[in-house]
Amino acid sequence: MTIIIYLIPVALMLGGLGLAAFLWAANTGQFEDPEGAANRILIDDDTPLI
Repeated sequence: MTIIIYLIPVALMLGGLGLAAFLWAANTGQFEDPEGAANRILIDDDTPLI
């Protein structure tokens, strides 16, 4: 039962870290062009990679 004393703060810190990462990504414009990456895979480039 004493493990809960350790697990609750760890879970709250991980949740806060995830929320902070999401807010950082949203504020820096990471989600501005959701269709761009989906359409980019359909573009056929004939240029060689080397």
